[in-house]
Amino acid sequence: MESTIQFTLLEPELYNIYIEIGSKAYNQHYTHLWPNGDTATYIENSFTEKVLLQEEKDQDTVLYLIKIDAAYVGLLKITLHKQLQEYSKADALYLDKIYILNEYSGHGIGSKSLQFVEKIAHSHAKKAIFLESMQKGLALPFYQKSGFKIVANTQVPFKNVIETEKPMYLLKKMI
Repeated sequence: MESTIQFTLLEPELYNIYIEIGSKAYNQHYTHLWPNGDTATYIENSFTEKVLLQEEKDQDTVLYLIKIDAAYVGLLKITLHKQLQEYSKADALYLDKIYILNEYSGHGIGSKSLQFVEKIAHSHAKKAIFLESMQKGLALPFYQKSGFKIVANTQVPFKNVIETEKPMYLLKKMI
């Protein structure tokens, strides 16, 4: 029997699950970016009820939990309308976060998630999807295999990230 992947729009009663999944997935993948593995700065800026309440007010921000059968296994944060490079807000969608718990990596969830995001982009008549990826690590080859091309250099926006770990790429996929 094949598992069913669902994308659940975040509702306030699911905030604690979103915070738990996001914090756990981030810590599984990115502690190496931070001195002594202390990810508190990122968690405080991404995975608190206060942050979620603020993001909920932004009409362009859409948050999803990724669920397989009865288990929540990841999350998505999408900015529906964002000006990037030569693309107007009307033409670009930004995939701000895609986090999947380590124990579910490598099972096609990332690919299904990107397909889901692409459907959303199509439904909003977007011309391109953008995302950022660390220059080091497994995510970059995955995104490139999925049709994303490097279009610019960026970096982690937090001052206390280890300097050599800050480099990121902005990637784009035409749709």
